[in-house]
Amino acid sequence: MQCSWKAVLLLALASIAIQYTAIRTFTAKSFHSCPIPNPVNCSLSQDTDVADRVCDESPTVSYNLSRKTHVLILATTRSGSSFVGQLFNQHFDVFYLFEPLYHVQYTLIPKLTQSKSTTDRRVMLGASRDLLRSLYDCDLYFLENYIKPQPVNHTTDRLFRRGASKALCSPPVCESLGTVDLHLEEGDCVKKCGTLNLTLATESCREHGHVAIKTVRVPEVSDLRALVEDPRLNLKVIQLVRDPRGILASRSETFRDTYRLWRIWDGTGRKPYNLDVTQLTTVCEDFWNSVSTGLNRPPWLKGKYMLVRYEDLARNPMKKTEEIYDFLGIPMDSNVERWIQNNTRGDRSSSKHKYGTVRNSAATAEKWRFRLSYEIVAFTQHACQQVLAQLGYKTAGSEEELKNLSISLVEERDFLPFS
Repeated sequence: MQCSWKAVLLLALASIAIQYTAIRTFTAKSFHSCPIPNPVNCSLSQDTDVADRVCDESPTVSYNLSRKTHVLILATTRSGSSFVGQLFNQHFDVFYLFEPLYHVQYTLIPKLTQSKSTTDRRVMLGASRDLLRSLYDCDLYFLENYIKPQPVNHTTDRLFRRGASKALCSPPVCESLGTVDLHLEEGDCVKKCGTLNLTLATESCREHGHVAIKTVRVPEVSDLRALVEDPRLNLKVIQLVRDPRGILASRSETFRDTYRLWRIWDGTGRKPYNLDVTQLTTVCEDFWNSVSTGLNRPPWLKGKYMLVRYEDLARNPMKKTEEIYDFLGIPMDSNVERWIQNNTRGDRSSSKHKYGTVRNSAATAEKWRFRLSYEIVAFTQHACQQVLAQLGYKTAGSEEELKNLSISLVEERDFLPFS
């Protein structure tokens, strides 16, 4: 009896779900620890199972006694998220992690850059929320479930973009550094620091006052509701958006193979019949759904959500960064100010790495107007008209208007944080 492709697909999805359930089962203990040790209801001398049961039955209390601020930068690829991440990475009291959810995606959903399956998405989001909760609690050991090959003695050389985190490339995590190495380039971190000791990383996390994480692997802010409402966390979400036309231009240039058909259209003027338009429309749909939730100001997001347009940040980086830190209630650091001054005034040759952040930020925000043909811009404006209007991005009515930088395509908008 031959199996149909549908049956094979269902078996594969069931396997993914079983893997995730197994991970949850073997790591569940980290979520059942009693937040406030008490000799009466949670003595360390009690039997573990009894303690777990008693703790689970105890009244809900405010777990985040230290009142660390937990920051999540919610973005999509090529929207300026690496730049925004650096605004936290440079702060002396912020423990910053760059895309830890990469490991979840490529363990549970291998060979897919962006899952379109509802089941895959549900599995991915469930695992992602659990990992984020653990990381905000400075439990970096939870990452070991998703790093392949699995770390030995809590050490690994496989953490994705480890060098993008200053905390993971400086003492005490990187013990081999001298005073002359305190400002390592990302590529030099692994060479000089060697394997990552997750025990030392966990200790470093606990010594910092705040934890910030950047991700492009959570589609909408509503997917984070369980974390936002979790009393163990003090989570605040910075949703970063960018003009979809700018995102498309940047992705076409950066991910040349994936966006090959868009490049053919741009170069020949002929739209390929098999063009994957979801590479564009998915971005616009996720923006629309997520921003609509944020701007509707539901009670669960009160004091927890701030919408930031990349274009506003690029034009006034210092002012916008001050507004972000004011929203978070964290004093801004001189290291952050210095980094902004040094990294927003670069020339054309300043950034050759696709995730680089040294550039003329204001010019970068407008560069897409000269990269895309007017035909592609017009198509994008039609496909994304709702979200363009929602976010205050104007449409260009002609090629002349598109190329004329004296005509701004960004409306003046003040998206005040929901407080």
